[in-house]
Amino acid sequence: MLKVIGTRKSRAFRVLWMLEELGVHYQHDPTMPRSSHALAANPSGKIPTLLTDGVAITDSTAILTHLADSHGQFTHPAGSLERARQDAWTGMILDEIDGALWLGAKHSFVLPEDKRVPDVKPTAKWEFAAAQARFAKALEGPFLMGDVMTVPDFLLVHCLGWAGVAGFPPADEQLASYLSRVTDRPAYQRAAKLP
Repeated sequence: MLKVIGTRKSRAFRVLWMLEELGVHYQHDPTMPRSSHALAANPSGKIPTLLTDGVAITDSTAILTHLADSHGQFTHPAGSLERARQDAWTGMILDEIDGALWLGAKHSFVLPEDKRVPDVKPTAKWEFAAAQARFAKALEGPFLMGDVMTVPDFLLVHCLGWAGVAGFPPADEQLASYLSRVTDRPAYQRAAKLP
């Protein structure tokens, strides 16, 4: 039995979307960070957590990688050159796209008010825009790595949606087309309707 702990309006969306793509049965507890349910699953109170056979897996990227590997979908085989490239995409998205968004979020509403530095947000937006331009040039096909959707696509599409909500620079024409194509997928649409 799989159970996702975390509201769709968080990085838990990535996990919910992949589970919908995989077509596997799961339960969903749409709790907020630091709630009693989140703390029971993960002592940090962060979401998402995936409970699988009673074992908690934390961090959305670790969960996506586990699900992809265990179901043999949305990934390349461990040890292959394709997997190395996939892992490089994953790292770049987390560092350059997700990192900039998270920096902006922390200094907007996550950190205590007396710890926020609003002047850092324009720099985060600049970093995001520069990374986004590099990613647009590197697209290899309908997905980041060509014809096959992989873990990095789940990360990048989620981040591009997050960026739109957070007021970060909009995607250029090529990335906007990619975003539209991927978010039209039925599994994405189902996940977007979850609590």
